[in-house]
Amino acid sequence: MGPFNRPDRLRWQAASVLAAAPIAALAAGDVPAPPLGAPVHASPAALVADLHRRLLAGQSATATLEAWCAEHGLADTPRVRAVRVRGVQRDAPVEVRSALAIDDATPLRYRRVQLTCGQRVLSEADNWYVPSLLTAAMNHALDSSDEPFGRVVAPLDFKRQTLHDREFWPPRVDGARATVLEVRALLRDGQRRPFSYVVENYQQDILPRQTPAAGGTAPHR
Repeated sequence: MGPFNRPDRLRWQAASVLAAAPIAALAAGDVPAPPLGAPVHASPAALVADLHRRLLAGQSATATLEAWCAEHGLADTPRVRAVRVRGVQRDAPVEVRSALAIDDATPLRYRRVQLTCGQRVLSEADNWYVPSLLTAAMNHALDSSDEPFGRVVAPLDFKRQTLHDREFWPPRVDGARATVLEVRALLRDGQRRPFSYVVENYQQDILPRQTPAAGGTAPHR
């Protein structure tokens, strides 16, 4: 029988199979499942916290929002669009140019959009970016289309650095807006150069409709 008796040999074989399983799965190209999100019937505050966590963990807000829309059934087609808000122009605050490591003479472009999914406005974003660090095709797409910024600049292999983030529940009301989460982030290209500073205000409509239990409060609007 060799150095092991039969019971020891069987235990050793079982342990070897279990130890090799994760390696085999990764070798086959499987990606580990992401952490589970908030339960389907979680409270609004818990859902905001879950979305917050996902946005901080992801590199593209657009991709995170599309996955969120699909998971929570926010639209028949979970496709995020960037609806341009025309006629709005904001000079970059001092902290924006400082974060982008540029002086006052460096040209900046400004883009204000509403990120929508179906009929819902998920967020409103102010974005200042350095056009000289983008390709001509990217600048043209940003000027002439409703494509989300993250999707347009994806070839830059950018990384997202969160500068500031804060949850609001109850929502922070500002006129017609009800903001549940604010995130300020810096995007860096594959060469680590900062090229975009974005301020994102996520709206209450990003939460799924909730059906109250008997005798409960009115559903989220």
